[in-house]
Amino acid sequence: MRLAQHAGRVLLVTVDDDTAVDTAESVAVADVAAASGGRFGPDPMTVFEHWGQFSRWFGTASVAPTHRLDRNQLDAPVPRPRQILAVGVNYAAHAVEAKGRNPSFFSKLPPCVVGPQATVELPTTTVDWEVEMVAVLSRHAFRVPAEQAWSYVAGLMVGQDLAERASQFEGELPQFSLAKSRPGFGPTGPWLTTVDEIDDPADLAICCMRNGEVVQSDRTAGMVQGVDALIATVSAAVPLFPGDLLFTGTPGGTGHRRNPEVFLAPGDVLSSTIEGLGRIEQRFVAGSGLR
Repeated sequence: MRLAQHAGRVLLVTVDDDTAVDTAESVAVADVAAASGGRFGPDPMTVFEHWGQFSRWFGTASVAPTHRLDRNQLDAPVPRPRQILAVGVNYAAHAVEAKGRNPSFFSKLPPCVVGPQATVELPTTTVDWEVEMVAVLSRHAFRVPAEQAWSYVAGLMVGQDLAERASQFEGELPQFSLAKSRPGFGPTGPWLTTVDEIDDPADLAICCMRNGEVVQSDRTAGMVQGVDALIATVSAAVPLFPGDLLFTGTPGGTGHRRNPEVFLAPGDVLSSTIEGLGRIEQRFVAGSGLR
């Protein structure tokens, strides 16, 4: 099952050719609220609040697509998560370039969430890219053992954990949450893909391109802590809720870790792809304060 969102309504997505899911330019969709006779939706967040019932309905329903949407029309699949948790330095290659630091957890603020084809304003000249696989929680999770953690995942998405590096590292202590929560700094999409649609969700190719040049390339198997371990670690400390997002870390190749450093500039196009999950693309323009 793949779920997308357009104009505040949750949609079931059908890709014509599953082998081309990463590059699909348009998709066939069906409105969930209409297909379920009003039982679910139209607000995407209500689907996660009743995920068990929704999954059972989908498993028995026969839903035919009703119209097509261009990928440029899609909005964030999970538009209003209650919480966004994220982890830094969670890929082996990124840990090396970050001088061996251990994974660290922080939060992104929900207003940063935008859709898969967003135009993002650059507040400064030091904004960096971080392609990430994003897990979406399907139910309340607190003190979940790692061996049960995948059963708490509604699905996976492509995400970008954009970061304003100057403010992130200025001062004596890093300011991760503020630097990573500017407007547009949480692109996600293009749709949510349930785990049963993926052969091995723990080992997917993940790639980020800037202006057509590959800047990050790895596999999710390169994570220091996998999705199951991350959920166990986070839920041991704080409760997680249906529809919460978990950004699972970025591979090596961020601009901040290059020599010399490289950052996003007005006119840049960032394209992020995860095998079997699709592609998101952001265009960058100068913010009002950028000179």
